[in-house]
Amino acid sequence: MVRTVSTMLPLGSTLPSFSLPDGQGNTWHSQALVQSKGLLVVFMCNHCPFVKHIAPELARLGRELPQLEVGMVGINSNDVQAYPQDGPEAMLKEAVEQSYTFPYLYDEDQELAKKFRAACTPDFYLFTQTGNLFYRGQLDDSRPGSQVPVNGHDLRSALEALLSGKIFPEELQRPSLGCNIKWKLGNHPSYFGDPK
Repeated sequence: MVRTVSTMLPLGSTLPSFSLPDGQGNTWHSQALVQSKGLLVVFMCNHCPFVKHIAPELARLGRELPQLEVGMVGINSNDVQAYPQDGPEAMLKEAVEQSYTFPYLYDEDQELAKKFRAACTPDFYLFTQTGNLFYRGQLDDSRPGSQVPVNGHDLRSALEALLSGKIFPEELQRPSLGCNIKWKLGNHPSYFGDPK
């Protein structure tokens, strides 16, 4: 496990347009996922201990955000040839086991991860209704084995600011920390250095 931090895409960045499949033969379009107050995009996977650690909070967000008129989507960009436990069939099983109600999509060519400058799982991006990046960073301070409870404090504070029309200060946006995205051989992006 390589502990990797977010690259912290610049605030105000535009939501990249995408169309990605889930594991059931459905294709989801970014425009349809944005609700009237915004969209939360989470880069995640099945096997990462950091994602497993926060899975109950992800499921809770998946239930709560639609009521707040904010969409939510999970994106898995890992190389499933090298990590078959992250493949589409396993994603379906994981979604059921964790009670995820949000679409969990597969970025097979890893191009969407590159557009987001995604680096780790989990990596969080909260966009406004007009598709501008409002928050990027960690869910909260909890990490596997840290004894700090998972409460989603950082992300929830940003959500509260978004819904109330306030600016969430950039200095309060701390990078997420997790497993590095498992890039395909020869596909490692240049935006965060040499492959590990």
